[in-house]
Amino acid sequence: MSALLEVSGVSVSFDGFRAINNLSFNIGAAELRAVIGPNGAGKTTFMDIVTGKTRPDEGDVRWGEYSRSLLKMNEAQIARAGIGRKFQRPTVFEDQSVADNMTMALRANRNPFSVLGWRPSPSSDQRVAELAAEVGLAGQVNRKAGELSHGQKQWLEIGMLLAQEPRLLLVDEPAAGMTLAEREQTTTLLRRLAETRAVVVVEHDMDFVRRLNCKVTVLHQGSVLAEGSLDHVTRNPQVIEVYLGR
Repeated sequence: MSALLEVSGVSVSFDGFRAINNLSFNIGAAELRAVIGPNGAGKTTFMDIVTGKTRPDEGDVRWGEYSRSLLKMNEAQIARAGIGRKFQRPTVFEDQSVADNMTMALRANRNPFSVLGWRPSPSSDQRVAELAAEVGLAGQVNRKAGELSHGQKQWLEIGMLLAQEPRLLLVDEPAAGMTLAEREQTTTLLRRLAETRAVVVVEHDMDFVRRLNCKVTVLHQGSVLAEGSLDHVTRNPQVIEVYLGR
């Protein structure tokens, strides 16, 4: 089966520092993948490249069945192609309700005239209800986003990304700041989402990664150091030396 995302020989330097060094790996169409590694390993830069925020000096990033190059697309085009990114800190409209946040995120025609004339409809309301249920916020749709717990805000942002119908979700440290119960619910959510789309989770928390029970890619100095199950990579002497043995 062909990969949904194929990173091939990508390198990028900032002021002489090589943040990504000949990085190559693939993500399948319905796959949950954890990306781990020490600070400065290139995890954030990898996500920046995939989403069009950073242009590599060499290499390519191919996307979808037709293997289109993401490097020929801008950030908005990449988002419309089906790549969604969730940053570590939730970015939601705190003064708006959960339902309003999700409604604003729904995939729709974004030209100025369409936006000015747009009104919620029974179908959009139904979609928002489905999204809220999917991320565990069915009982919170009328609450202001600012009143939610940290974990609930993370779920709301995931719901807002899902409103765009992405085929790949890039999720940055979702477990940070969550209660144990929220972490367990987040694990369940991410595993379920990966049944129908690709989900890449960048995470430092090894307990959370173990709960995800998925393939793990270890980055070090901008390259793949090891890949496989968590048990496999954590037995790797190089991984122990550069990451786990700190």
